[in-house]
Amino acid sequence: MAISSGGDSDDILSEINITPMVDVMLVLLVVFIITAPLMTNAIKVNLPDTDATVQIEEPKKPVVVSVDEQGRIFLDKDEYSLDVIESELANRKAQDPEIRLNLNADETVPYGTVAKLMVLIEKAGIERLSFITERRS
Repeated sequence: MAISSGGDSDDILSEINITPMVDVMLVLLVVFIITAPLMTNAIKVNLPDTDATVQIEEPKKPVVVSVDEQGRIFLDKDEYSLDVIESELANRKAQDPEIRLNLNADETVPYGTVAKLMVLIEKAGIERLSFITERRS
């Protein structure tokens, strides 16, 4: 609503009345202040102090699969041929379903040998495979 200060003037006073805008902003601020703590799903709980009852195991060491420059394949330090490596990996997977493998391959080994080994690892059902490399200095 425009309020004029002059008595006889027919001109409309064109000032912005900011009171309704401030009212709306204050209502929005109050709504935000009330709802902001409700948006967090955290429940504060004071947990009791107790002694540890179960010893936490260290993760098992991964099995190291190595391919040397002659193309020989080793599981840890035992040599296996490409024909029997799948059955050995399947046996180890049956003993430890969470088995992890680290693959070390010499840089001079043909890619085909490493690719065949990776297919055999996949056929054995092993899902956790890491490739080990060295950093360039």
